[in-house]
Amino acid sequence: MPTQRLLIIDDDDMFCHVLSRALSRRGFDISVARDADEALALAVELKPTMATLDLKLEHSSGLKLLPDLLATVPQCRVVVLTGYSSIATAVEAIKLGAVNYLCKPADADDVLGAFEHQQGDPDTEVADNPPSVNRITWEHIQKVLQEHDGNISATARALGMHRRTLQRKLQKRPVRH
Repeated sequence: MPTQRLLIIDDDDMFCHVLSRALSRRGFDISVARDADEALALAVELKPTMATLDLKLEHSSGLKLLPDLLATVPQCRVVVLTGYSSIATAVEAIKLGAVNYLCKPADADDVLGAFEHQQGDPDTEVADNPPSVNRITWEHIQKVLQEHDGNISATARALGMHRRTLQRKLQKRPVRH
């Protein structure tokens, strides 16, 4: 079986180091890109078979990079990883061609499981309780942010809040259900 080439696209140095080391030990040929330009250059050069893509890169969005990445290497299977998960971004990532979507923290087993588990599971547990008001607020902010292509000022205007208030809310981790 040929070696799987995996491209890790993430601006978190520690996460990249830990994940690349763990997956290298499992026989993967690993390359790391810290931003969209580097990711596309490596994709052209190396033609990875798999990629992990951080949703929130320092200077761009993984959602904006995803279509370009798949246009460059159509056979590449992409798993989107994020510490800022929302239903809106999960749906968009899948619509844009990701095979799966994982919330950080995720380890090598989680990532490999996401690549292997590409089909939906009708036996997935449905929560007994509705999401909290804070979670619904977070989801709504993420949806409006997505509608405005990540533009903080436009999103703040659409939500009727001050831009700095929105920035503070976005810097926080998403609340649990």
